[in-house]
Amino acid sequence: MTMTSTTLLDRAHNGGVNGHHDAGDPPAKPSRRRFSAEFKNRIVDEYDAADREGRGALLRREGLYTSHISEWRNQRRQASEPVRSSGRRRSAEQVELDRLRKTNARLESELERTKLALEITGKAHALLELLSESADIDPKFKK
Repeated sequence: MTMTSTTLLDRAHNGGVNGHHDAGDPPAKPSRRRFSAEFKNRIVDEYDAADREGRGALLRREGLYTSHISEWRNQRRQASEPVRSSGRRRSAEQVELDRLRKTNARLESELERTKLALEITGKAHALLELLSESADIDPKFKK
């Protein structure tokens, strides 16, 4: 069997360099950690109550990242919000109506931005005209 440096490194990290693993055994696949809701709530509460150093110590002790805390806070907030749907599937007409409402809201917002841009452009044009007229009248600038 040909051993690449990557294979040797993998076996070294898994403790298989000294022959503890058979050459044909693949390394065990790591499993994703799962956290209970009680654990998540306890950790978020403990994190919120801790000072800066305590927060870092908590994360290191539990092997967590700040992204875990953020995600768990979002999950807690979403769990406290009421569920909108009644469990029934929406009809095709309702789906289309919702899509059209979103499109209408987006287009109205775009229209307002366009109107504002046109208003600003008009004011800028009027200001430039005023400056141009005053430059023509002002004797200091004539030669």
